[in-house]
Amino acid sequence: MGAKTGLFLRGLQGTIRGIQFGCAATVLALTSYFLATMANHGLDIDVHLRAVEGISGGITAYTLITILLLCCIPGQPFFSFIMMVVDVCCAGALIYVAIRNKNGASTCDGIVDTPYGKGNADTNVVDNGHGGFTILPSLHHACKMETACLAVSIIGCVVFILSPFMEVVLVRHRKKEKRYGPSPANDYTSGSGRKPGFFASLRGKGSGHPDADLMNNKLPEHASPSDVRDSYTTEQTRVGVVAPGNTGAYGSYNPYNETSVGQQQHNTTAYSPPHAGNNYNKYDMSFGQQQQDIAMGQYPNSGDHVYDRR
Repeated sequence: MGAKTGLFLRGLQGTIRGIQFGCAATVLALTSYFLATMANHGLDIDVHLRAVEGISGGITAYTLITILLLCCIPGQPFFSFIMMVVDVCCAGALIYVAIRNKNGASTCDGIVDTPYGKGNADTNVVDNGHGGFTILPSLHHACKMETACLAVSIIGCVVFILSPFMEVVLVRHRKKEKRYGPSPANDYTSGSGRKPGFFASLRGKGSGHPDADLMNNKLPEHASPSDVRDSYTTEQTRVGVVAPGNTGAYGSYNPYNETSVGQQQHNTTAYSPPHAGNNYNKYDMSFGQQQQDIAMGQYPNSGDHVYDRR
């Protein structure tokens, strides 16, 4: 969720910067044409026209830099603060450009006032005798170009007023991304995750806690010592020893003799008869020996007592 929001904000700010660049470049191109034709034909150049040329050129270069910064370090607080200050200055500069092209607000019919001078809209601009190679426009076309400069300067002023607010949003989003970081709520990517919707809050799935987002994105708590199972000792887990309760291939476990039945049968080389009285005493003879007697055909007599501790 956080990554998609950041991408949307960057795209929106990029669109605003693109509009700013287009407006400034349009004013720069038309003003450059005015200056080029006037200089080539020896016409008088107004100092305010030169100012408009410088302002539009500076704004064009600035918007190119902001687009590059938006691609590399969006929402960086230091650069964003500088851009907010410059954006306000650019908005004021474009107001000046609009004022200098206010004559373009007319219908461009009849008597018009253009950078080339005042006259009938149907007449062409008169050369001053220098015989330049550039083509001079008519006063009607010159008035239309002023109208274009006026329109784009107003649009540029509006978007330059909006861009500082977008910079604030980008900075806040960047800080929010750094504060929360990856978590299960955002699939371990970035951002603060998806907030519960309106119907989820009605069902009780939402949280009214002021720090609900932060609490939902906390990492799992570490296990305490009471949650950890004590490890078995080495004697109970070493290889080659039958653990208590094991009834595998090596026989059953004898609590009075820690040797399995299979090991007793393997280690016994001679038969040891029962003690006197043919009583299988649990303290004198192990259960393994009883099993060995039975296996060799020495079944107990009717008076014998077999203690089966299985």
